[in-house]
Amino acid sequence: MKALGLVGARVPTGFPTSFHEPKHNRFGNNPFCVSSSSSSKTVQEQANTVVLKSEYKPGVFDDLFLNLFRNKLVQEAGWDSQKPGYDGLIEVVNRLMMKGKTNSDTIEAAVRVLRALFPPFLLELYKMLIAPLGRGKIAAMMVARVTALTCQWLMGPCKVNSIELPDGTSCSTGVFVERCKYLEESKCVGICINTCKFPTQTFFKDHMGVPLLMEPNFADYSCQFKFGVLAPPHEDDGVLKEPCLEICPNAAKRRTVTRNIDITVCPKT
Repeated sequence: MKALGLVGARVPTGFPTSFHEPKHNRFGNNPFCVSSSSSSKTVQEQANTVVLKSEYKPGVFDDLFLNLFRNKLVQEAGWDSQKPGYDGLIEVVNRLMMKGKTNSDTIEAAVRVLRALFPPFLLELYKMLIAPLGRGKIAAMMVARVTALTCQWLMGPCKVNSIELPDGTSCSTGVFVERCKYLEESKCVGICINTCKFPTQTFFKDHMGVPLLMEPNFADYSCQFKFGVLAPPHEDDGVLKEPCLEICPNAAKRRTVTRNIDITVCPKT
């Protein structure tokens, strides 16, 4: 969801992203099109709807991170998928969503998974000794860099960037994810929010003493981490008003069952 990012894992592979021009008008073969093409559309219009997967070159420790994260998810969900790698990880995440009676249950479970990735004393010492330094900026800069280095297997290519802090200053405590692998593979806004965004924000603030605001972009699958910026309460976060992705399997099932093509809200938000 993430070592410091969250919840996902071929464990999702990592990061720079390169995009390739589709050839020979093979737009209909891409499973990540935001909208379906029609015969009345021009080639250019069809090209504009194509969403390409991010490409990441696996690192030496990616399998280790993926297996560690998946094992903690399996312990929390009480179930494991027969599928290997990232595909299996996403299935376990879906089971974790199904296990929770409420979204709050799922968020709390995901926070426990993140905590289980670290020795308890490490989190406590960081919060007590590092988080207060430099009015919190030093700790925020540190976790931003560790997140960018260790979580590309889960999120895809990302980089540390400069953001504006609440005091009006700018600092390199941001992490920009070019195209989130976790969202791309889960295809669900509800899974993104309840197993990644909200749990990760809570984990860093409550257990490491570092405020965090995550701003996922469901149009291009990018995500901006803002360490050092306090997130609003869950119920006040505008992300809850976001419609689910057209390719969301949960929203699609709901539309089929209710025979209502106008349903856009993800059933898991």
